[in-house]
Amino acid sequence: MSSKLLLFLCLIFGLQWQMFSQEDAWVYFSDKQNVATSLENPTTILSQKAVDRKARFGIPIDERDVPVNEAYITQLKQQDGILVLAKSKWFNAVHVRGSQTAIKDLEEFSFVSEISFADKNLNTTSRVNRESFSELASKSDFVYGSASNQVEMIQINTLHEQNFTGTGLTIAVLDSGFPNVNTVGAFQYLIENNKLLGSYNFLERHVNVYDENEGEHGTWVLSTMAGYIENEYVGTAPDASYYLFMTENGISENPVEESLWVEAAERADSLGVDIINSSLGYKYYDNPNYSYQHSDLDGKTAYVTKGAAIASEKGILVVTSAGNSDTDGVGAPADAEGVFSIGAVDANGNYAYFSSQGSDIQPSLKPDVSAQGLGTAVVSKTNTIQKLNGTSFSSPIMAGAMACLWQAFPDLTNLELMELVRAAGSQYRTPDNLLGYGIPNFATALENGNLTVGNHTKDLQVVVYPNPTSQNLYFKTTSETPEITVSVFDVLGHLVLEKTMSNQHVLDVSTLEEGMYMLRITSLNRSLTKKIIKLHGK
Repeated sequence: MSSKLLLFLCLIFGLQWQMFSQEDAWVYFSDKQNVATSLENPTTILSQKAVDRKARFGIPIDERDVPVNEAYITQLKQQDGILVLAKSKWFNAVHVRGSQTAIKDLEEFSFVSEISFADKNLNTTSRVNRESFSELASKSDFVYGSASNQVEMIQINTLHEQNFTGTGLTIAVLDSGFPNVNTVGAFQYLIENNKLLGSYNFLERHVNVYDENEGEHGTWVLSTMAGYIENEYVGTAPDASYYLFMTENGISENPVEESLWVEAAERADSLGVDIINSSLGYKYYDNPNYSYQHSDLDGKTAYVTKGAAIASEKGILVVTSAGNSDTDGVGAPADAEGVFSIGAVDANGNYAYFSSQGSDIQPSLKPDVSAQGLGTAVVSKTNTIQKLNGTSFSSPIMAGAMACLWQAFPDLTNLELMELVRAAGSQYRTPDNLLGYGIPNFATALENGNLTVGNHTKDLQVVVYPNPTSQNLYFKTTSETPEITVSVFDVLGHLVLEKTMSNQHVLDVSTLEEGMYMLRITSLNRSLTKKIIKLHGK
C-alpha cells in the first residue's frame, strides 16, 4: 500500500471517528425568565399578528411562548467541547453537540433539568412530558399552463375564480435552499407585491437562503404555491405571503435538523404565520444510533413530531409530506395527529408507487389526503418548468390550496379546516393508508363550508369508549347532537358496519374480526374520525 493511500485512509477513518465520537443531545432547562411579565405584555415576545391570531381562535398565550433564557445558553456555549446548534422556547431546550462526557457534565448546572441524547442507548432515563392575483382573478385571465393538471385535479381553480387566491394568509416554507428565488421571473410577482416577507438560514444564522450553490429543492417547492409565469404557470396560492426558512442540510442527515425545524416553527408562530409547509421527513440518520424505529413513528416520540404537534396546538396549520418510502411508512412529523400529511398520486389520480403509506402505529389515519406528486410541474432556479416526482410537491400544492380555502372561511380553526377538506376527499367513505381520504375537491369543500359555517362552526363533540373493546362501543354526545351515524371501515377502507342512533348511542362490534378499524361519526353536517381497536372475544 502506498504512503499516499495510507494517509488518505487514515484521514477518512479519522474523520469518521471524529464524527461518531461527537454526540447530539437536547438539554432541557428548568425555568424561564420574566414569565409573568411576558405573558402580561404578549407583544414583547410575539408579533401583534401572532397575538391577534391566537385571540381569534381562543388559543392561550402560555409559558411556551416565552423565549429561552439566553444567559443559560451563554453559559453552555462557554463550556469546552460544547456547540449549541439550535434552541426551542416551546421545549425550553437547546440542541448541543459534543463528546458524551462533555454533554453529561452539563448536568452540573442547576438550571439544567434533563439531558436527552439522540442516541437513545446513552439515555439512562426516559424524558417526561413538558409542559394579488386580484387583478387576474377573472376566469378568462387564469391560464395555468403546465400546472393545469395539478391545480384542476383538486379544483382549486374554482376558488381562484371567486377571488380566493390566498390573500391575507401567511405561509412559512421550511426546506433546504431557495436558490435564485430573489431573481428569477417566476417569483417576481411575489417580490414586486411585497409578498415575500422574509427569510432565514437557521443552519448558518443569516438571512441569505438564495445561494445558487444550494440544492434547489426549496425553490421547486415554493413554485407550486407561489410561482407565476404568464400563460405558462400559476401556483395554488399566488396571493399568499411567504417566509422562507432554511432548516435542512442536504449534505448530511443529523437530528439537529429536527431541532432547527422546531426553532423555525417557533419563529413562524411568533410572526403570526398561518400555515407551515414542510416537504421534509425524518427517520434515518447517518449515525444509525440516532435513527427512529418504525414503532417510534407513533405521533408522540420524535422531537420534530412533538414540535409540530405544539405548532398545531398554537393554531398553525402544519402541512407536511407523508414521505417517499412506500411501505416503509411515513416519516416524522407526518405521524403527528394534528399535522395534515399529504400523499402522492399520478396525473390520473392513481396512487404514486413511492408515496409513504400509513400504518396502525399512527394515532390517526395517514396520509390525510393526497395530491399530484408524480409528474408534478415545478419551476427551477433557472426559471424553466420541469416535471418531478415526490410527496415534496403534493404537500405544497395542498398547503397553497388550504390557504385559499382559509381565506374563504377565516373563522375556522386549523383543525376544522382540515376536517372540511377531508370530507371533500374522493375516498371519504372508504379511506385507506395509501391515499387517506383521497383527493379533495376544493369546490366541494367551498360548497360544504358555505352550507355549514355560521350554523355549526365547531367540531363535532363525541366521546367513544371503551377503546379497545371486545363487544360494545358507547358514544357520549352533547345535547346538540341527538342523532349520529357511525360508519366502520377496515384497514383496506371497506365499509363493514354502519348504524344511525338517536337515543341509545351504543354499537355492537362483537362480530368484527380482531384488529384496527376507522370510525366516521357524522351529525348535523359535521363529522369526525377516530381509530378503534377490536379485541378478541365477544
